[in-house]
Amino acid sequence: MRAYVTALLLLLLLLLLLLLVVVVAVVLVLVLPPASPTSLPRVSPSRFACAVRPPPAHIPLPRSAAGTELRPGGASSSRSSSGRPFLLFPPSPSLPSPLLPCSARLPPAAPPPPGSAACPAASPRPSALPCAALRRPRRHRGRRGVAAAAVVWKKMSVSMHENRKSRASTGSINIYLFHKSSYADSVLTHLNLLRQQRLFTDVLLHAGNRSFPCHRAVLAACSRYFEAMFSGGLKESQDSEVNFHNSIHPEVLELLLDYAYSSRVIINEENAESLLEAGDMLEFQDIRDACAEFLEKNLHPTNCLGMLLLSDAHQCTKLYELSWRMCLSNFQSISKSEDFLQLPKDMVVQLLSSEELETEDERLVYESAINWVNYDLSKRHCYLPELLQTVRLALLPAIYLMENVAMEELITKQRKSKEIVEESIRCKLKILQNDGVVTSLCARPRKTGHSLFLLGGQTFMCDKLYLVDQKAKEIIPKADIPSPRKEFSACAIGCKVYITGGRGSENGVSKDVWVYDTLHEEWSKAAPMLVARFGHGSAELKHCLYVVGGHTAATGCLPASPSVSLKQVEQYDPVTNKWTMVAPLREGVSNAAVVSAKLKLFAFGGTSVSHDKLPKVQCYDQCENRWTVPATCPQPWRYTAAAVLGNQIFIMGGDTEFSACSAYKFNSETYQWTKVGDVTAKRMSCHAVASGNKLYVVGGYFGIQRCKTLDCYDPTLDVWNSITTVPYSLIPTAFVSTWKHLPS
Repeated sequence: MRAYVTALLLLLLLLLLLLLVVVVAVVLVLVLPPASPTSLPRVSPSRFACAVRPPPAHIPLPRSAAGTELRPGGASSSRSSSGRPFLLFPPSPSLPSPLLPCSARLPPAAPPPPGSAACPAASPRPSALPCAALRRPRRHRGRRGVAAAAVVWKKMSVSMHENRKSRASTGSINIYLFHKSSYADSVLTHLNLLRQQRLFTDVLLHAGNRSFPCHRAVLAACSRYFEAMFSGGLKESQDSEVNFHNSIHPEVLELLLDYAYSSRVIINEENAESLLEAGDMLEFQDIRDACAEFLEKNLHPTNCLGMLLLSDAHQCTKLYELSWRMCLSNFQSISKSEDFLQLPKDMVVQLLSSEELETEDERLVYESAINWVNYDLSKRHCYLPELLQTVRLALLPAIYLMENVAMEELITKQRKSKEIVEESIRCKLKILQNDGVVTSLCARPRKTGHSLFLLGGQTFMCDKLYLVDQKAKEIIPKADIPSPRKEFSACAIGCKVYITGGRGSENGVSKDVWVYDTLHEEWSKAAPMLVARFGHGSAELKHCLYVVGGHTAATGCLPASPSVSLKQVEQYDPVTNKWTMVAPLREGVSNAAVVSAKLKLFAFGGTSVSHDKLPKVQCYDQCENRWTVPATCPQPWRYTAAAVLGNQIFIMGGDTEFSACSAYKFNSETYQWTKVGDVTAKRMSCHAVASGNKLYVVGGYFGIQRCKTLDCYDPTLDVWNSITTVPYSLIPTAFVSTWKHLPS
């Protein structure tokens, strides 16, 4: 029974499929229109007629044994306006067309008017379609194959091209862009062969005792120098020869010409400097830049002075900066070289007066100045006063200053030099007697004469001060903080470290100020601030301490309860030991990055009154006693770190909307931002200082992970490196840079 049911179901299924096929067929018949013969494109047989031109005059048509010309069957001859014969093939409906007509590849066009050249059937004289010349006719077997072998192309003419354009404009046309990537190289290669064979050359370059034939167009395309020479009204624009005499070596000129004709040149230690000079003179900018890049990679303390002069003469900015930094960091070795004694006066003054000059002993600077003057005493003795002003004479040992400097014969003979030394002696005595603050330049240590101090503890409650030994890459404990605290601010003025405010374990928010003297290694207490605060920033400006923003305890609340972010800014004068209020911030902030640069205070980002991240830069002008907002931050910031090198303020890390490892620099004069290399790890609440020509960053955390490395940033290379590891038991809470101990 089950088998009968299955068979019945299969039969029903087949009937349904058959019914479906019938329905589809009926629908197609009803929907689709019937095919019409008129809807198909009709091509006139006459359009298959082709006209061919016989071979050139010196190639005769094939002849029979009787001497008659062989023509394809049915072809007749005609002559063009120039008198040369054509072969005309009449259309043959019985044979397939040897050509595919153009109309078969284009949409159908309107029929041409009777008598026109495009309608040979109605024309009084037979003519051929121009499209017949588009493709070579196929060779058919049989009697017509011999005749087809004699077919040649019809000569291209303007009218033919216009006819093709008119046909193409009646319908759509495909576009094919052809590009040969090796074309430029092949052209240069052929031009170089023409130069070597002295073909088509139109100018002769002379250098020394050698001559080089060249093409003006090639030289002008490679060099603006030659372009101006050949296109201007100079004498060389008319002459066929250019003589460089001895201003450029023949081998160097040959290298430049090889580059012009091949886009390749070999640069090595022997030719790099000469190629750079010649490339700059003849305005081969690519060669100049390539040589500068080669010299940058081969820079060394033994050649950095020479590279400094070379890059300065030829405006190679990056090579100059790298050479300059190497001279500053290797002054002890370069000051004893012959190249140093041959430096021009302006370069020596710039070098000896630099804040970034790395020297442990100012005696080296003084002796270098004296040696440079004695190298050519008759011409240089007048520069001695200017050179003495570059030396920090008050930092010299007292005995050396009194016995060696003051008694130097060159100095005693010049009144102005003698006055400079006497002034430095007075500053030295003032330092030794601890008689107030000395602000004279002769007593100010260079930036590389700074010490780095780190404040921290085993918890966020800071209780100890550490010295960072940059050479040994060690962190050395120095002194305990008398009153442990957290969320304070630290700032260095001269040889002293100032700790302001913060929150203690017992007394809540503090207004106390503690001072650590690095000369005598002892703590003392200064006048308290006017407002107790924590989470604030501090910076030194014109030998005064400024405290900016922060939080304080709200009235009627617990001591640890924060208020809204403060606008108040206080100024402390170390000489009078007094605090005064100055102009308030435009907008109250806490946890902002506060630094001074170019006689102005800057506060970057921070936590606003509404507890949001603030995307503003606030700037304080001491002369006008007011705050402005000259710029906005690239992103909202707080808990960031900032440090200053020259007129550049570097901002890094922090609690941001994007990456906590990002770093930027801010120009304190133009208020422009520039992105720099990211720090090695994400850091929030990190701390940064500048020492010499480098930046140092320490501390911070990201999430629950602490950052345990002390990183160094080199702005000339835009590179960060980790130089040491912070002990696990130390949580950094502040980072400052002070002057080193002054020599006794």
